Formats: sequence, C-alpha cells, structure tokens
Amino acid sequence: MQTAESHSPSLLVIACGALAREIQTLKALNAWSHLELTCLDADLHNRPDQIVPRLREKLAQHRDHYEQIFIGYADCGTGGELDRMLEQEKIERLPGAHCYSFYAGQSEFAELAEQDPGTFYLTDFLARHFERLIIRGMGLDRHPELQEIIFSNYNRLVYLSQRVDQDLLQRAEKAASYLDLSFDHRHCGYGELESSLREQVIAIG
Repeated sequence: MQTAESHSPSLLVIACGALAREIQTLKALNAWSHLELTCLDADLHNRPDQIVPRLREKLAQHRDHYEQIFIGYADCGTGGELDRMLEQEKIERLPGAHCYSFYAGQSEFAELAEQDPGTFYLTDFLARHFERLIIRGMGLDRHPELQEIIFSNYNRLVYLSQRVDQDLLQRAEKAASYLDLSFDHRHCGYGELESSLREQVIAIG
C-alpha cells in the first residue's frame, strides 16, 4: 500500500485494451492525475474464458500498491465468473454485460436490443480494428463461408461512436456493407464509462 507521502496515482484501473484510448482521453480531459491505467490484450474479446485468469494475475501483481483498484470490464462474455471473482476481492467493475451497454447506457441499449435482437454492434475501437478482430480474428478472410454461418441471424449494424470522427464513421459503414447489414449510427460519447470512472476518482478524494 502506498504511503501518504507517495506521489504515485492511488487508483489503478485494470481495463480491456479496447478501452485504453478512451480512458486515457478521459483522464486527460478531466485531469484525473491520481488514476493509472494498465490493460489486458483487447484480443481477449475473442477468448473471454481467459479474462478472469488474466485479471487475477494483474490483481496479484498490483493489489498492494494502490489504495483502490477498479476493473474496466463489463461481464464481457465471462458468464458471471468475473462477478464471482470480484465479489471475493471486493472490487467493482463497469456496469452491464458489455461495452455496448455502458457506452449507450443501460436503458438506451435495452431499447436498441428490443428494437432488433439481430443487431451487431461496433464501438470506435471495433470500427478501427474491424479487419483485424472480425475479418481476420474470426477467420472470414480464410473461410468466407463462415460469414453466412456466423451472421445469418443479424439484420443490422449499429455503430455506437465515442468520438466525432468521419474516418471511423466511414469504416463502420464499410463494415456494415461487408457483412451485408443495414447501418445505424448512434453517437453516445463515453456514456457510463465516464460516469463510473468519475465515481471512482471521487471516492479516493
């Protein structure tokens, strides 16, 4: 545990690498000097069974060096395993089932899901890395027939943007075209990512 004389940040956020740019942006915009960030590989999106073991390793590495630790993950496909681990550790995480819900806000996301359960979502990160994580990550480049199998029940792509960025908007539109889905854009900013981090910063004074 750091001493009162230490000038090191007293809040550590252990987050998904897909949130790194956004958390660093929020830290700079809000002058959260007491917040420090460390991330796990964003490719764990495709291997959610490895999220909790990797987080355990990070917690073991850092728990004695910070006044407070916060987990920058939603459930993210862990099937409740993350919550069971965090309950034991008495550590909080971001709200909701995934980044789409905390970016859009829980009620707004519920409305989107109810409008069309067959919706595929993109964030800024996923729009930027669509080719690496979706096309190559799912093997669609090597086995194009998988696209019909994986996306047969999807009807539309909703891009939940954090920044106003024409390049990312065009990338998201291109992704929808690639998947042969209708396209919808909702600018939601940082949503509950920002409010959740703010609560943690306020809590450490």
